[in-house]
Amino acid sequence: MDAINPSVELTEAERTDRLRLIRSDNVGPRTFRSLLDHFGSARAALERLPDLARRGGAQRSGRICSADEAKAELAASRKFGIAWLAPGEDGYPARLAMIDDAPPLLAVRGDDASLMRPMIAIVGSRNSSGAGLKFAGQLARELGEAGFIIISGLARGVDQAAHRASVESGTIAVLAGGHDRIYPPEHGDLLTAILDQSGAAISEMPLGHEPRARDFPRRNRLISGAALGVIVVEAAHRSGSLITARMAAEQGREVFAVPGSPLDPRAAGTNDLIKQGATLVTEAADIINAVQPIMERPLMSPASEPDSEPFESDPQGHDRDQITGLLGPAPISIDDLVRMSGASPAIVRTVLLELELAGRLERHGGGLVSLL
Repeated sequence: MDAINPSVELTEAERTDRLRLIRSDNVGPRTFRSLLDHFGSARAALERLPDLARRGGAQRSGRICSADEAKAELAASRKFGIAWLAPGEDGYPARLAMIDDAPPLLAVRGDDASLMRPMIAIVGSRNSSGAGLKFAGQLARELGEAGFIIISGLARGVDQAAHRASVESGTIAVLAGGHDRIYPPEHGDLLTAILDQSGAAISEMPLGHEPRARDFPRRNRLISGAALGVIVVEAAHRSGSLITARMAAEQGREVFAVPGSPLDPRAAGTNDLIKQGATLVTEAADIINAVQPIMERPLMSPASEPDSEPFESDPQGHDRDQITGLLGPAPISIDDLVRMSGASPAIVRTVLLELELAGRLERHGGGLVSLL
């Protein structure tokens, strides 16, 4: 049910090179994918980083993670019971591998078989009402009994209620920091129970990484990306749970919302989601009926992204100047850059990659970019 056959198995040298690449300055998941698609291997991409950054205007090359640093991180992870898995390897969630900013390597601890089963995300307010906590637990138990794995962010409130109710049936904790930096700290016992009961924890961060405010939206894209759909139980306006719901919609996932009283500000966000087209949920059957047709469709390999097409080996100076001149602090689509510059898509992609590796470009969702 909702399984995909793994087709990748990295050698230790390839795993080390990939970790070096993603730990190097100005290389995020999208840039990593572009480099790997273009140069064919992480090692070849590592060799080209200094030249690409120089062409993007960097005064000096960014830090490149050394082989010794990557080997030390892998060795420390193994002692902690962590496996670093690439998309396509057994244990890497198949649906997560489909998103365009999937982690190039995912730190997995626990039962990796649980990560290959169909998942439903449950998220919500950290200061949830008693009724919200009770209903989150009820949904988690019933979905677990129906064969689904519950995935959430180990946060206070709705997240922990969903995890605790699904410990026995299987639940996945997605961490914003390293595996040894649990947040909030008081949920260390909950994580231990999850790992002891054939669940798992995942993160893209190294050991020792303390979660910062900006790490939580990054974590949220993993919660939604790995799941068939996201249930929001309670969420105020401008809640982090609404960010997860937005990411789910952008990733093509189902979005579900539990209605609440118009007098309770903790339900304002979920009620708005329903107005915007989210599926209203009053029982687990609402979710099961909505995702059943999706599960019956085979998982396909991700379609080729524009960034995976060929690059220009060395764009001319006037092309760089023209494309850079069109960029500013306001995000603009790559398609608009191609149209306005008159340059080929290959040239535009190459210039953007150079700028990014020089630390001058920021990528946004929906194919938008801006100059830093």
